[in-house]
Amino acid sequence: MYEKILVPVDGSATSLAGLQEAIALARVMGSTIRLLHVVDEISFMTSFESSMALTAEVFESLKKAGQEVLQEAQNRVRAAGVPVETELYESYAGRVSDLVITKAREWGAQLIVLGTHGRRGVGRMLLGSDAEQVLRQSPVPVLLVRGA
Repeated sequence: MYEKILVPVDGSATSLAGLQEAIALARVMGSTIRLLHVVDEISFMTSFESSMALTAEVFESLKKAGQEVLQEAQNRVRAAGVPVETELYESYAGRVSDLVITKAREWGAQLIVLGTHGRRGVGRMLLGSDAEQVLRQSPVPVLLVRGA
């Protein structure tokens, strides 16, 4: 049913939950998974945890960490015997949710699977919800997997 499944990953337990569900679906349906990691300058610069400037060195560290996230996720998918592709995307502007939608369209994804924190109320208002925006804007079905 779904030949191409896009799975955004960021290395969190929540994205791992989404990845595990995508692997299970892909094994049953014979799908290919494309893992997407977005190195997002805007999120870094506006995060509550960030107190340092985004220098070239810091951005290179973010890219390296993203490559490691992709490699670990790729290893999990391959270990399950599922075909897998990876993409590291560097974003200098725009919401991550918009980039996920763009990449889904470009690749021809038929399903997007992503983990969600399931935030409600003030937490969601302050931080926004990329998962909710993907769900609202996606041209294809979206499976949200609630993290632990």
